[in-house]
Amino acid sequence: MMTHFQSFFTLDHISQIGISIGILAAFLILRKLFVKYFFQLVYKLANKPKTDIFKQIAIAFDKPARWFFVALGLFLAIEYSPFLDGQMDIVKKMYRSLIVALIAWGLCNLTSASSFLFHKVNQRFELDMDDILAPFLSKVLRFVILALSVSVIAQEFNYDVNGFVAGLGLGGLAFALAAKDTISNFFGGIIIITEKPFTIGDWVETSSVTGGVEDITFRSTRFRTAQGALVTVPNSTLSMEAITNWTRMTKRQVTFSIRVSYATPIDRLERCIIRLREMLREHEGVHDDTIMVHFDVFADSYYNLFFNFYTKTIVWAESLDVRQDINRRIIDLFAEEGVEFAYPGQTVFVKQKNQDEPVQVNGHSGEKERA
Repeated sequence: MMTHFQSFFTLDHISQIGISIGILAAFLILRKLFVKYFFQLVYKLANKPKTDIFKQIAIAFDKPARWFFVALGLFLAIEYSPFLDGQMDIVKKMYRSLIVALIAWGLCNLTSASSFLFHKVNQRFELDMDDILAPFLSKVLRFVILALSVSVIAQEFNYDVNGFVAGLGLGGLAFALAAKDTISNFFGGIIIITEKPFTIGDWVETSSVTGGVEDITFRSTRFRTAQGALVTVPNSTLSMEAITNWTRMTKRQVTFSIRVSYATPIDRLERCIIRLREMLREHEGVHDDTIMVHFDVFADSYYNLFFNFYTKTIVWAESLDVRQDINRRIIDLFAEEGVEFAYPGQTVFVKQKNQDEPVQVNGHSGEKERA
């Protein structure tokens, strides 16, 4: 036993072990410098300066490249060591599989939704790619990259990928029946992305939910309500519903009515309506299209003035500021024209016995007056 141990740990073996450890330590210590000079070499070979696209590629492959040099150092250390001479075939397969995994890691980083790659492709080909399509394409590309890398690694270890694919084909019908809801949600997401009824950040309203769009996935779309709650709606349900996108409206409608007392002379009322229309046309916050101010109804105890117009801003808080300013101007204009608002109440005329004239009773004050 001792003789076998001494024969194995000869001076030559010890020197080989020391060199192996030195190789691994050198690659671990100097891996940052290796990566730095590696990308500088890439820039020189491509005859390109550090443009944005090369910068993004360098960021995406920075960590995978560092681990590549660690893997390279480990492979060289194992190859130089005297311990695994009979297992180098499996070591080489693991090394090649690790290289494939690192390449897939870098490509997944490069195809992330926030990647510069999508922005450049969008500008180059004028695809009008919005905040929904980019994450969706990112997920699809990363799925393809991972599937290809797993296939290559499986073939490296002599696994029959064709047999696996054939098995999937035989079980495809059963899988489709079991996952019909998932498949319908996936195609619902395709419909939403292609038709683009909304994008991330839009405020939309459907029969299922009202809120801001936060994210869309293969299965569902997530909304944030005004109360801050997160609502998840399946894409198949959402694609079948009517969708109102309030963010894409070009103007916000304002409709209300004002009650005017019957004691107001009709000529004052007509002059007041003309001035109200002019005021709305000249207001900087009011859209000059479809301005309506009309005396439309004879109510029981008041004239009804109907208002309909649109604010230029679509932001709710800003439209309320415009409406507040218009209300103040209406009050001032009524005061200038001597037009009175009608207050809630009821006037009752009572004809008493042995009296020729009825007595007017004001329901809101309880006083009696001669009509």
